[in-house]
Amino acid sequence: MARYRDDLPQLGGAPFLTDGGVETTLMFHKGIDLPAMAAFTLLRSPANAATARECLAEYARVAVERGVGLILETLTWRASSDWASQLGYSREELAEANRQAVEMLLGIRAEYANQRTPVVISGNIGPRGDGYDPSHRMSAHEAERYHAEQVAVFRDSEVDLVTALTLNYVEEAVGIARAASAAAMPHVLSFTVETDGRLPTGDSLRMAIEEVDAATGSSPLYYMINCAHPTHFEDALADGEAWVERIRGLRANSSAKSHAELDESPTLDEGDPVDLAARYRELRRRFPKINVLGGCCGTDSRHIAAIAGACL
Repeated sequence: MARYRDDLPQLGGAPFLTDGGVETTLMFHKGIDLPAMAAFTLLRSPANAATARECLAEYARVAVERGVGLILETLTWRASSDWASQLGYSREELAEANRQAVEMLLGIRAEYANQRTPVVISGNIGPRGDGYDPSHRMSAHEAERYHAEQVAVFRDSEVDLVTALTLNYVEEAVGIARAASAAAMPHVLSFTVETDGRLPTGDSLRMAIEEVDAATGSSPLYYMINCAHPTHFEDALADGEAWVERIRGLRANSSAKSHAELDESPTLDEGDPVDLAARYRELRRRFPKINVLGGCCGTDSRHIAAIAGACL
């Protein structure tokens, strides 16, 4: 079975797909209750785990059909100690859930990977707090200590890298990067932005990326943007600037609604997959280094297939 920790194929510049909004797919399309949007809780039920695996396998089939690489994220965006404590998990049970999430993806890789479709497995790390609300902020040192426990589980597993998604302030991003570096784990950081293209703190993407790079010796392999619609950030990206060259991945929402509107919505806004794909294509034209293409809230395999059709 291929392992890529020391030779990540997406760094070569070829296009790679990722999964989409697995949590929203499970909640709104599969009718599964996800307390705190914690998909790792499904691993306690063989039936729910099988449903989650099938959702992820759909992306593998899209990648195989297109003959393109795939990066899959473990179901562990909420699988850190604060969230797990709220959900009644012990430290040992939490560590085992993270390991089980990796095993699920190893099975998918064994089933679908081939020479044209390498499948890279990423250990998914989420924010300690609410992904939309940075009101409870840690120092970089506190963030490093908090996230080191989950990073250590991934270090001792078969994941190829760790990816922190939906980060909304600089200090937590720095802490995660330092924890990953201390564990000798390749790592990627992904920020979310509001409708004005700025982080929920009001900081610009440029400031966030430049400050994290300055504080970590540019240790992240690259940066991504997730959990925002392209209309929220496409004007914030400046052609020809060095900090933008550090962005290699997009995982956009299907909806152009704000975070506040999404929080209050009782239904899922699936947006327009064709329009979303066209926006990805235009961003790829402007910024050719962007080669990791996936989705976030509201997206499913249909959106990823449309993005692949438009961009590959």
